[in-house]
Amino acid sequence: MDPTALLAFETRHPYQSSAKNERIRRELGITEVRYYVLLGRAARSAEGIAAHPVTARLVRERAAQRAQQRERRSAA
Repeated sequence: MDPTALLAFETRHPYQSSAKNERIRRELGITEVRYYVLLGRAARSAEGIAAHPVTARLVRERAAQRAQQRERRSAA
């Protein structure tokens, strides 16, 4: 899947919801889990960053925040 297409989709649908999950399945033809794996890769790719720098940064920052939260929970 094209990184620019994934980041464009994320730009149009930035918030997690059941409607977004349905659009992922219907429009992109993949599961939500696969979408988020590919979205993370797209946000780290040079092509994705060049095409959608703001969205790519937001995706990377959200991933970093989630990783920090998981780390804090496991350390507690």
